[in-house]
Amino acid sequence: MSSVVNVTEDSSFEQDVLKSELPVLVDFWAPWCGPCRMVAPVVEEIATQYEGKIKVYKLNTDENPTVAGEYGIRSIPTLMVFKDGARVDVVVGAVPKSTLSTTIEKHLDKPVALETDNEYTESIKNREGFIVEKD
Repeated sequence: MSSVVNVTEDSSFEQDVLKSELPVLVDFWAPWCGPCRMVAPVVEEIATQYEGKIKVYKLNTDENPTVAGEYGIRSIPTLMVFKDGARVDVVVGAVPKSTLSTTIEKHLDKPVALETDNEYTESIKNREGFIVEKD
């Protein structure tokens, strides 16, 4: 497991996830779950790509049933995004990296995929229907 992917459990979930200053992606998984093993490398790639912008945690649902029960985990893998102590998005199943990136980008203050402030400003203006005027 990558050093940018951390493990959380019932006893540390509140501190690790809900009190985090950064958005958090939590991968609810179990070792016997085939699709969980399929999505694990994608989660690691996401953790590396967004290092410093989000935190990424894995929670083994077999070993930590309390948190899994609190969030109604019925299928795994389930990937949840938390921001400011609240669940803000959910993705269920082994999804491609692009799906997970799109989900995460919605909850970042400044998308990682855009390299300059100008690109970011232009994308916001275009996305929100503003008329973009060039000087």
